[in-house]
Amino acid sequence: MDIFLIDAIGPFFRDYRKQRINWSKIPFHHLQTDPERRRLQFDRIARDMEQFAGRVSSVGYNAVSLDDVAHLAPDDWLEVEINAIIEIYQEEYRKLFKILKSHGLQIYLTMDVLSFTPMLKSMIGASFSKGLQFITRQLETIFSTFIAVDGIILRIGECDGNDVKGDFQSELFLRNAVGVNRLIRNLLPLFEQYDRAMILRTWTIGAHRIGDFIWHHDTTAKVLKGIDSFHFILSMKYGESDFFRYLPLNKHFFKFKVRKIIELQARREYEGCGEYPSFIGWDYHRYAQQLKEAENMAGISVWCQTGGWVPFNRLSYLEPLGIWNELNSYVSLKIFKHGWSVEEAVRSFCTEINCPDSTAMLELLELDDAVIKDLLYIKEVAQKKLFFRRVRIPPLLTVYWNNIFINYSTRIILLSLVKDPEKTLGEGKAALKKIKRMKEIAGDLGLPAEDITYMEDTFKILALARRFYFLPASDEERTKIKKAKHRYKKRYPKTFRPRYRIKTNYDPTTLSMNRLGLMFRFALRTKRGYRIIDYLFTLHLLGTCYRVVVWINPKLIPEFARKHAMGIGTIFR
Repeated sequence: MDIFLIDAIGPFFRDYRKQRINWSKIPFHHLQTDPERRRLQFDRIARDMEQFAGRVSSVGYNAVSLDDVAHLAPDDWLEVEINAIIEIYQEEYRKLFKILKSHGLQIYLTMDVLSFTPMLKSMIGASFSKGLQFITRQLETIFSTFIAVDGIILRIGECDGNDVKGDFQSELFLRNAVGVNRLIRNLLPLFEQYDRAMILRTWTIGAHRIGDFIWHHDTTAKVLKGIDSFHFILSMKYGESDFFRYLPLNKHFFKFKVRKIIELQARREYEGCGEYPSFIGWDYHRYAQQLKEAENMAGISVWCQTGGWVPFNRLSYLEPLGIWNELNSYVSLKIFKHGWSVEEAVRSFCTEINCPDSTAMLELLELDDAVIKDLLYIKEVAQKKLFFRRVRIPPLLTVYWNNIFINYSTRIILLSLVKDPEKTLGEGKAALKKIKRMKEIAGDLGLPAEDITYMEDTFKILALARRFYFLPASDEERTKIKKAKHRYKKRYPKTFRPRYRIKTNYDPTTLSMNRLGLMFRFALRTKRGYRIIDYLFTLHLLGTCYRVVVWINPKLIPEFARKHAMGIGTIFR
C-alpha cells in the first residue's frame, strides 16, 4: 500500500451552522465571492488547512481529497457568471494546494459524473458523447492548470441530495455498466498522458442498472472489462452497504486484480458522528488481516469529516471536540499502514494526547464497541443478510443519521425479523449498564466525560424504544418514552448541543404480521443473486408502481424519506 488518503473538507465548514448539514460535499454556496468577505473567509480556511495538513501528515497520512472538479474547471458550455466564480475558486485553491504540498501531501479532487448548470444541461442533455466531450475538457483543464493535483476520484453512483444548493447540481448520468466501462476506456489515456491517477468509486445507492455495482460480481466485471492500467484504481467501501457494522468484507477485493483502495469511515455518520465515542478499531483490524490475501491493494481512504445529513458539527483535527473521530483516524492508519494491533495503536494514541493510562483507555473502547453493537444496533437484525432490489438492506433499521424511529411500523418489522425478543431486550439492558463504567473511566483519564453522558442519555431512549418494539403494547411504555423524550429535549436544546430527533408515532398500522411476512418473502431475498420474481416485477414494475403511488399521494411517503439526501425514490429507479 502506498496511498493513505484522508478527506480535507473540514476547514470549509467552520462557522457553517444549520439545523441539518449536508456533509457529503463542501457547501460551495456558503463560500463568499465579495472581495472583503471572501478574503476573511478564505484566509480562515487557509489557516485551518495549515493546521489540518500539519496534523494529518504528522500522523502518517500522505494524501488528501478535496471537492471538486466542477468548481475548478471553466468551460465555454458554462454560464459566464459561473466561469467568473470558478476563476475565484481557482485562485483560492492554488493557495490551499500550496499549503497541502508543503506538508508532503498528494491531492485528489472529487468529481461527480456529471455536475450540471442549467446551460450545461441544455448543451448535454442525456448525450453520452457530449458528456464525454465535456468531461474530457474538464480534466484537461484541471491537469494543465493544477500540476499539484495527483488524481481524480470519480463518483458515478450517487449524486447531490434534494437539499443541495449552488451553481452545480450533480445527476446520475451513467446508468449501466457498459456506459461506465466506456467512460473509463475513453478517459484513461488522458490520465496516463498526464501521469495522474483515476480512482473510481463503486459506491452506488441502487439506482438504475449500475445500482448494484457495489456488490454484484457481473456488474463490476462489465465495468472493469479490458481495464489494465497502473493509473486506474478501484475504490470500495469495506462492505456491501454503507458504513455500518456487522458487514463482512466485500469479496470484490479478492476477485478483481486491478489496483484497489478500501474506504473507511472515522467520523461514523450513523453512529453519532463523534458526539460520543464509536470506536471501530477491532472491526478494521479484522478487515486488514483479511486483506493480506488480496492482490494489488493500493491503499486506504479514510473519511474523517465526510458523510451524512446531520446537525452534528464537530470538526476533525481542528478542535479538541474532534477527539473521537481523530482516534478512529489514527488507529485506522496505524493498522493498515504499519500492521499494528489495535492495542499498539491505542497505546500510541494515548502517548500523543498525554492520556495517563492506555490500559484504562482500552477498557473504555472495548465497552464502547460492545455498547454500539448491542444497543445502537439490534444484533439479530444486523446479522441478517437481506437484499431489496439492487441494495443490501442496512444492518441498522431503527436509527438513521440523527433520527430515532419509534412507531408501530418499525415495531411490526422488527417483530417479524427477531425470533428471540427476550434475548434482544437483555442485550440492550446489559449494554446500557456498561456506559456507567465508561463515564467513570473517561473522568479518570481527563477525557470528555460529558460526551459519554450524552451517549447515555441518547441510548436510554434506544433502550426504551426496544421495550416498545418487543413488549406487548401498553400506555405505560408510551408514557415512559414521552417523558424521556421531553427530558432529552430539555437537557439538550438545539442552541446548546445538536441532538437526535426522536420521531414517535403511535397510530396503529393496518399491516398485519402475516401480510408483512408475505411482503418480505416477495420483496426481500437472502442471497445476492436475483430471482425470477425480481426480473419480472421487483426490478422493473415495482419502480413504476412506486412512482404512481407518489404521484397520486406524495404524503404516503414520510417527508424524511422523500426530501433528505437523494430521497427513497432513488432506489426505485
